[in-house]
Amino acid sequence: MSTRDLDVLVVGDANPDLVLRGDVVPRFGQAEQLLSRADLVLGGSAAITAAGCARLGLRTALLARVGDDVFGTVTRGWLADRGVALYSPRPGGAQPTGLSVVLSAPDDRAILTLPGTIPTLSPDDVTDELLRRTRHLHVASVFLQPRLADGLADVLARARAAGIGTSLDTNWDPAERWTGIRDLLAQVDVFLPNTAELLAVTGADDPESAAKSLVTAGTTVVLKDGARGGRAWAVDGECAAPIVPVDLVDTTGAGDSFNAGFLAARLAGAPLDEAVAWAAAAGSLSTRAAGGTAAQATPDEIRAALRAG
Repeated sequence: MSTRDLDVLVVGDANPDLVLRGDVVPRFGQAEQLLSRADLVLGGSAAITAAGCARLGLRTALLARVGDDVFGTVTRGWLADRGVALYSPRPGGAQPTGLSVVLSAPDDRAILTLPGTIPTLSPDDVTDELLRRTRHLHVASVFLQPRLADGLADVLARARAAGIGTSLDTNWDPAERWTGIRDLLAQVDVFLPNTAELLAVTGADDPESAAKSLVTAGTTVVLKDGARGGRAWAVDGECAAPIVPVDLVDTTGAGDSFNAGFLAARLAGAPLDEAVAWAAAAGSLSTRAAGGTAAQATPDEIRAALRAG
């Protein structure tokens, strides 16, 4: 067996998401509100991306810290059910596993997160042994993991020096400072932001100029463009792909499934335009059920959706 027995190693966050739908805009003053649905599902950008990669046939591992509590137990079970190998260094102390409460409205959502074990992941956890086993390294949610972020440039440099592809999905910065990301992108092959994240990282006024400022430094930018689908800019050109029409239930984790679709296509050797189409289709199809993983697409579903489009 090749020492590279993994297609993708995802590094980042894993936790349960409690997704609430219905009358979700809080009213204080001890007002009681009635929901239409509540689902406890696998959450964390890294975990959802890893689950999507496994669903699309990639040999996938996730490096994330979860606790020894009930939320850690269910998180481990969900990942195992989805074919994701979890590497979870034991956190120090008695931190609880992270938890997010997602207030999901038809056209938007708010997320309340208890960090718990999420910030305890460190650069040393990304060992050379793990890197030697994988073809591609994807990192997510760096602003929730300051210890990891402090040494992430070295981790990415080690990966690239070993011939491993690299990609980054920062997710939103709760402090809105966006510190250090431009330096990290010097070691990243593919940056996978949404529009708000792309503009915040670059300080630009529009996605086109923002993306092109990063491409000149050698990073391919693949943009989650909301209802418009996906766009990409690379040194040899740009492309776009529309969403796939679906009966939308919940957009939680759609961007993470977008990541998985893109990675699966690229690791199979697809050109950039085809990979962006896979990404847009994977993100769209994931919105057919509550949470980020219940409706993640198979390769056959993506191919059928693209043929129908």
